[in-house]
Amino acid sequence: MNRRMKRRDFLKASAGLTAGMGLSSFALTSCKETPVQTEPFKISLAQWSLHRRFYGDSLARLGVLGWGRALTEDYGSVMAGDLDPLEFASTARQEFDIEAIEYVNTCFYDKAEDRDYLRELKSRADGEGVQSLLIMCDFEGALGDPDEQARIVAVENHHKWVEAAAYLGCHSIRVNALSSGSFEEQQELAADGLRRLVEFSDGHGINVLVENHGGYSSHGKWLAGVMELVDHPRIGTLPDFGNFRVKPEIFTESTQDEPEEWYDRYLGVEELMPYAKAVSAKSNDFDAQGNEVNTDFLRMMKIVLDAGYRGYVGIEYEGAALSEPDGIRATKALLERVRDELAVDYQ
Repeated sequence: MNRRMKRRDFLKASAGLTAGMGLSSFALTSCKETPVQTEPFKISLAQWSLHRRFYGDSLARLGVLGWGRALTEDYGSVMAGDLDPLEFASTARQEFDIEAIEYVNTCFYDKAEDRDYLRELKSRADGEGVQSLLIMCDFEGALGDPDEQARIVAVENHHKWVEAAAYLGCHSIRVNALSSGSFEEQQELAADGLRRLVEFSDGHGINVLVENHGGYSSHGKWLAGVMELVDHPRIGTLPDFGNFRVKPEIFTESTQDEPEEWYDRYLGVEELMPYAKAVSAKSNDFDAQGNEVNTDFLRMMKIVLDAGYRGYVGIEYEGAALSEPDGIRATKALLERVRDELAVDYQ
């Protein structure tokens, strides 16, 4: 067996071992005994599920790229919602009875180095008995930028989020593998930036996870190849059930008549699971029986569990037919139903 196959087997085995503890530094260092997990997976809440309550109509009004520019130039202007990001933990616990959360950096974009703010964020989560799992990081530059200096700047821009994640007790940050060039060129460039970042994050006990989030990152074989090139215990993936649109890309300007190109979501998740340290259950719409209309959650969760993963699966509702609270509840109910159905076969 070659070295890469051994590494893939190691990652799969370690995912099953550590994901059951949520991969949290808190879980690893707490004096309390970690309870035995009897369910095949646990459920967390991604902050993006409430993005309209945080941002109001600013994202829909400005579009992704315009919103990103406004975010960096005038952060306060995009926070037009009625929910304070400091209330995320209490909202997860009190409204949805969810015990673990996944932050989005754009909800406190100018607070990464504000220790008073982070202390309050941590205090509120601890007060609710809510575990902080990771920070999803966007709009900090392309980690696979063809220009080496720009790539280094992007890496350094993520340092503060690594430090914030460590302070909050998270196990990871989630990043994007943005690049340009050919298939192979983008793999090499993204791997270079990611390797630089994990060498920094390793010193803080933080993993760096890449989500399938548009472009080649939504191509399962491409991203799996990047993982092999980085070849570091701190690198990993965050497979998202729905983000498999390769074109048009999310973070680049595109013409409206550009044809869409999608990668098979079930194949993609299967290819990314050997490296997974977190999982995102993307949902948009539901049928009368409570099933997600775009993704067969039962089939998808079998793929997740067959890979040995036993950690948190994050609710990420992104639909419009239901309100955000109702969409979160519908996704949670579906995950609980699937979990009950699979509990006999997966422990």
